[in-house]
Amino acid sequence: MSQISSADPRTLSALFDSQSEANRAVDRLVDAGIHRDSVRIVPGNESDAAVENRAEQHQGFFAALSDFFFPDEDRYSYAEGLSRGGYLVVVDNLAASQHDVAVDILDDEGSIDLDQREESWRSEGWAGYSSESVSGYGSSSTRSSSLGQAGSATSSEATSRTLEEGSSESIPVVDERLVVGKRDVNLGRVRVRSYVREEPVSADINLHNENVTIERRSVDRPLGDADIAFTDRVIEAEEHAEEAVVGKEARVVEEISLRKEGTDRTETVSDTVRKTEVEIEDDRTAGSDHTRNRI
Repeated sequence: MSQISSADPRTLSALFDSQSEANRAVDRLVDAGIHRDSVRIVPGNESDAAVENRAEQHQGFFAALSDFFFPDEDRYSYAEGLSRGGYLVVVDNLAASQHDVAVDILDDEGSIDLDQREESWRSEGWAGYSSESVSGYGSSSTRSSSLGQAGSATSSEATSRTLEEGSSESIPVVDERLVVGKRDVNLGRVRVRSYVREEPVSADINLHNENVTIERRSVDRPLGDADIAFTDRVIEAEEHAEEAVVGKEARVVEEISLRKEGTDRTETVSDTVRKTEVEIEDDRTAGSDHTRNRI
C-alpha cells in the first residue's frame, strides 16, 4: 500500500519511482479538476552515473525541499528518495472535496510506501532521520538547526567579554515552546468491488408422458348386441409429454456497504524544551551588599 503524506489538509505529497508514473498522476489530478498551478513535480537524480557522494546530494535535495514546509522526518526521507532517482509530486491549495479524490489518484498511479522503502534503505546502511543527521546542513531552515542555535548559549564555547566605556551588549533570553502539529497518515484502504461470475447448476424435475399404442388381435365369435357392424367409426387418441421449462429469477441475498466515520481523540505529546537562565552578579559594594540574582 502506498503512502501519501499530508502535514496540512490542503497539501498532499507522494513519492514515485519513475517520471512516467509521476506524470500520469499529475495528468489525472488535473483532469479531476485540480488546478495545474497547484500540482508540482520535484525531479530527483536523473543521471545514470553512480552517485559518488550521496550525503552531499541528499543535503542538496533536503535544502531544496525547504519551501514545502514538510515535517523534518518526511523531508529527510523524500530527499533520500530523490537522491535515488525518485520523483516527488506535491499538491497545494487542495479543496476538502478534492482530498479523497487526490489520494485515490496518487495511490492508484503507484506512489511508494515510504515506511517499507525506508526499511529497505536501512538494510542497505541508511541511518534514517535524526536531529544530528541534519545539524550540519548549514542554513537550511529546519527544526534541528533552530534547536542548535538556541542551545549555543549553554555550550562549552561560550565566551566572556568585558565592556568598554560607551559600549553595550545584550544577552537574549530565549524560551523554547513546544509546537505540536498534525499530519495525515494513510492507514490503508478498504475497497469493495462487485463482479459477475457464472457457475453451472442443476435441478431434478419429474416429467409425465402419455403414450398411445395400437393393438390388433385375432378373434372368432358371433356378432353380439354390443358390436356395431357396418357403420363408419373414428377413434382418436393424442400423445402428450411434459418438458422442462427453464427460467431465472434474480434475488438479493446479501448487501455489503461501506461507511466512513470520523472520530476525535486527544493524545498527550511529551518532549523537553529549553529556556535561557540568566544570573546577574552585582559585586558593587558602595552602599549595598554583594548580591547575586537569578532570573
